[in-house]
Amino acid sequence: MTAANPDYAEHVTAAVLTMPAAKHLGFTFGRLEPGMAEIVQPYRAELTEHNGYFQGGVLGSLADFAGGSAAGTLLPPGWVNMTVDYTVKIVAPARGDRIVARGRVVRAGHSTTVAAADVFAVTAGEEALCATALVTLRNVKLPG
Repeated sequence: MTAANPDYAEHVTAAVLTMPAAKHLGFTFGRLEPGMAEIVQPYRAELTEHNGYFQGGVLGSLADFAGGSAAGTLLPPGWVNMTVDYTVKIVAPARGDRIVARGRVVRAGHSTTVAAADVFAVTAGEEALCATALVTLRNVKLPG
C-alpha cells in the first residue's frame, strides 16, 4: 500500500495521541507503515477486571485505535477518519505485561475504509492472540 501523505506517521501519531481517550489509556505506537499500525499498551491495574485480565472494553478500544490508525496512514493531507462501526471477538483471556494491537487495512475507499485488528497479550516476549476485530471508518475532508 502507498501512503497519499508523505507525513502520514507524524499526522497519525499526533491525531491519535492527542485524543483524551488515548491519553487515558497511555499506549504508544510500535510500527507504523502505510496500511498498518501497531499499538502497545503496557499493563496497568486500572485497565483490568477483577481477576487481573485486561478488561474487554480496553481490548476493543485498542483494536479500534489500531484499525483506525492503519486506515489513517492512507489518507491524503487534510483528511481524518472516524469509526462508524467495529466488532470485536475476544478469543482468550488477556493477561500479560502488555497488549499489542496490530491493525491493517482490508479495503481503502474514498469515503469508507475497512480495517482489521488482532490483539495479543504479551508475557516474557511470548504473544497469545486474545481478540480480533473489524473496524469500519468514515473518511472526512477537514474544512479549509
